[in-house]
Amino acid sequence: MDVQTRPIVIAYHLIWTAYGWWLPNDPRGSMSRDIGSDVLADLGELHYGRKRVQPASREIREFYERAGSKLQHPLRTFDRVCVDTIAQAFADTIRAQRYTCYAAVIMPDHVHLLIRKHKHVAEEMIQNFQDQSRLRLRAAGRFLSDHPIWGGPGWKVFLDHPEDIRRTIGYVRQNPVKMRGEEQQWGFVSEYDGWPLHPGHSPNSPYVKRLKAAGRY
Repeated sequence: MDVQTRPIVIAYHLIWTAYGWWLPNDPRGSMSRDIGSDVLADLGELHYGRKRVQPASREIREFYERAGSKLQHPLRTFDRVCVDTIAQAFADTIRAQRYTCYAAVIMPDHVHLLIRKHKHVAEEMIQNFQDQSRLRLRAAGRFLSDHPIWGGPGWKVFLDHPEDIRRTIGYVRQNPVKMRGEEQQWGFVSEYDGWPLHPGHSPNSPYVKRLKAAGRY
């Protein structure tokens, strides 16, 4: 792809799990290319990428019931108090780092955040959120210091068009609904205004020029 038509990333969909969840050989598939533990390898074969046909909830539940006895520490899940503590840490991080967050959910076993492009790369953003929330949870006496809270560096999805952002916002918001919960409302989430194609945007900006060259404007 020519550099003049290569998309410009405008936001990141950040995802990571609580300790012990979405293991490399998760029956839904994963982004892992190897299983680092022979003990965990006994749970099942590795499938790189999300499986086209997803397993039933019962199969996933049974997989993690077996996995729980093989992990070095118990599976980590978050109750309502933990979720609120994590949310406070996220709010502090967003304010301190001057991030703009367009969507967020904190589930019992994983997190989704949609963050506007920033001077920090996606990996640094995840690290900042994990570090601050880990400190908050332990300061609140929720977890012992030797028990991991987060399950690793997580994943990121690069978004390069407002349509991608709007679609991802809908996906993130529906996460708790799919689990028979309610949409989460957080004060640190900003309403998306279509940036960088917001009302009054310059038709001559580098971003718009790149979209025009790619036939996407």
